[in-house]
Amino acid sequence: MGNRGMEELIPLINKLQDAFSSIGQSCNLDLPQIAVVGGQSAGKSSVLENFVGRDFLPRGSGIVTRRPLILQLVNNIAEYAEFLHCKGKKFVDFDEVRAEIEAETDRITGSNKGISPIPINLRVYSPNVLNLTLIDLPGMTKVAVGDQPPDIEHQIRDMLLQFITKESCLILAVTPANTDLANSDALKIAKEVDPQGLRTIGVITKLDLMDEGTDAKDILENKLLPLRRGYIGVVNRSQKDIDGKKDIRAALAAERKFFLSHPAYRHMADRMGTSHLQRTLNQQLTNHIRDTLPGLRSKLQSQLLSLEKEVEEYKNFRPDDPTRKTKALLQMVQQFGVDFEKCIEGSGDQVDTNELSGGARINRIFHERFPFELVKIVFDEKELRREISHAIKNVHGVRTGLFTPDLAFEVIVKKQIVKLKTPCLKCIDLVIQELINTFCVIALQLNSYPRLREETERIVTTHIREREGKTKDQILLLIDIELSYINTNHEDFIGFVIRKGWLTLHLSIMKGGSKEYWFVLTAESLSWYKDEEEKEKKYMLPLDNLKLRDVEKGFMSTKHIFAIFNIEQRNVYKDFRQIELACDSQEDVDSWKASFLRAGVYPEKDQVETEEAAPAETFSMDPQLERQVETIRNLVDSYIGIVNKSIRDLMPKTIMHIMINNAKDFIHSELLAYLYSSGDQNSLMEESADQAQRREEMLRMYHALKEALHLIGDITASTVSTPLPPPVNDSWIPESSPTPQHRPPPAATQPPNRPPVARGPTPGPPVNPTQAFGAPLNPSPAFGDPFSAPPQIPSRPARVPPGVPSRRPPGAPSHRPTIIRPAEPSLLD
Repeated sequence: MGNRGMEELIPLINKLQDAFSSIGQSCNLDLPQIAVVGGQSAGKSSVLENFVGRDFLPRGSGIVTRRPLILQLVNNIAEYAEFLHCKGKKFVDFDEVRAEIEAETDRITGSNKGISPIPINLRVYSPNVLNLTLIDLPGMTKVAVGDQPPDIEHQIRDMLLQFITKESCLILAVTPANTDLANSDALKIAKEVDPQGLRTIGVITKLDLMDEGTDAKDILENKLLPLRRGYIGVVNRSQKDIDGKKDIRAALAAERKFFLSHPAYRHMADRMGTSHLQRTLNQQLTNHIRDTLPGLRSKLQSQLLSLEKEVEEYKNFRPDDPTRKTKALLQMVQQFGVDFEKCIEGSGDQVDTNELSGGARINRIFHERFPFELVKIVFDEKELRREISHAIKNVHGVRTGLFTPDLAFEVIVKKQIVKLKTPCLKCIDLVIQELINTFCVIALQLNSYPRLREETERIVTTHIREREGKTKDQILLLIDIELSYINTNHEDFIGFVIRKGWLTLHLSIMKGGSKEYWFVLTAESLSWYKDEEEKEKKYMLPLDNLKLRDVEKGFMSTKHIFAIFNIEQRNVYKDFRQIELACDSQEDVDSWKASFLRAGVYPEKDQVETEEAAPAETFSMDPQLERQVETIRNLVDSYIGIVNKSIRDLMPKTIMHIMINNAKDFIHSELLAYLYSSGDQNSLMEESADQAQRREEMLRMYHALKEALHLIGDITASTVSTPLPPPVNDSWIPESSPTPQHRPPPAATQPPNRPPVARGPTPGPPVNPTQAFGAPLNPSPAFGDPFSAPPQIPSRPARVPPGVPSRRPPGAPSHRPTIIRPAEPSLLD
């Protein structure tokens, strides 16, 4: 590559991988990596162990790899391994590495055969490796065996897709040579997520286990079932070698000897084997990282911007600097006060759209919950009337009262006002609970300093409890004030006037006929006037011994009528035994009847029922007492409404003034002084272990992001991009598992869209190096000789589709320049 920046790029991606994984944000940034996929017993683990040169992966039957293993290989003088979950611990014995992988797998998945997508991060430092990052994934299976879950096939498939679907992931598809390549599960799933073959690399294992007389020459030359990036063959240790603890270095030497001595592979030995695969993957990953740099850079910049604000306060942070601690204490207390006020006042810049919080919940208590509690004070009508009757009788004593006594009204009103204390105190308790909850939520921003948060909660909660007592005393004082003076002169108090309005008085034609008057109904009498100015009174009718009865509507009348009569058969008005009153609608009639009922004038047909329903003590046979009870009942209802209205208005004001506003002022002006007097400031500003770790991780990731962006800038400025290999016909990879219908003969010429493969142990240089590696994907065809240097992508794909060998005449010349193939295959792009 000749580029120092490119050599450092893979270690940098490893560093970013660790930084993001350590804080659980790996999903936010898809870093370039290589995922190893294949069926069970395909030889994936042996390939990885050959890369490292050590036995370190668990082995056995069934599913051995049950969690993804992110393996980061780092070229280093010393040889050791590290796990991300065991920070600071270096593993020199690779048997311990295997044991740790098994233990960490069981920790998440249990001891059964379950699987988990949570990866294990392992970094291996060794002088025998090239910088490389691979992900070892569980082997694909089709049938659950033993205690495997029934849906194990789908679980593994879903896990593989989580990794290989990402555009930043290269796919290393491992297939054993002793199985039909067209049935390869690895190639099949790779085509699903990478139909163009831009990210798939083929690896053929177990070449030494093929049946005698067969070989994989056509596959490895990318002729039989072509892939865009081609294939590389490897020979792993056999199970006998593994059981016999055969040294991997000896196995690599045997692998080299195998390719050099095998007649089918000796001409391509330089491009086969574990060492070549490692170099190829190193370069392919590096090139892939380079190709994904634009998208990676934008993601890194986005991550960096999101961290800027949080990292700003950490940049110059020194935990033992007392000046820094004092400044931090001042800033946090000040910000705490601002946030508390915003939450109460509702002026925060971050508004919760999911539920009510802070001041909105307190507002709901003031204007919904508290009025509802007042309404819940239901008067027991029978009990209330009994109390009023007893009060009237006791006020009169031995005398017979002619008028409704004021004292009975006051006694009953005060008894009802006292009942308001319970909902008022409950309202204060609800507000305090919401205030403390709001305070605790805002105090979460002090989690970095547990002692500071603890002291702040203690001080503010104590202050709120003190204000609670003063608020309750003030509310009780307001109720006592209401009890001290019953203001019957209040403008909203109905007094003894129950109703006013226009009614039609029906008289005989000889005595004046029907005429409208302004009627005024009080607790003692019914009066009517010439007009609503009430200056000229026509008559006043006492309500003693009066009852109501319905009158049938006349044939020619359009109005609805009811009558008032005296139960002692006396004249009611002049020489009339009853007076008839008319309204325009039945609703008006019913409304006036209800008003007369409040004045103690009952319908005649309901009188018996009323007397039977009520106890004898409550409603005596004295009509005057009944009317007085009903009058006081109406007056009490009116006055209690006035008191409720006043209390509903004063409760929020009192709570806001004495408790909430005072709490805000306390936090702004006095909290800091209380914190200083509570103890040592150094102990207050001791950050939690989680916060210290978070700060370290945040700074580490921040600097890694900055370093990555800086290095990416240098790389893109000094690296020359090389094109991907041209497309090939990969339609042979089936959806199910059919075998290809047409198999090109071994001697057939390669498809024109695929770079030629070298033949012979020492292939010569390309005729046109520029065209072989740096030429565009669609070069113009040569003029003259129809067989000279065909283009990489055919100019007429309808006649010569990609991947189909061209048919040339038997007498075609065989000394064309394209027969001389370059030393490096398309894999190295």
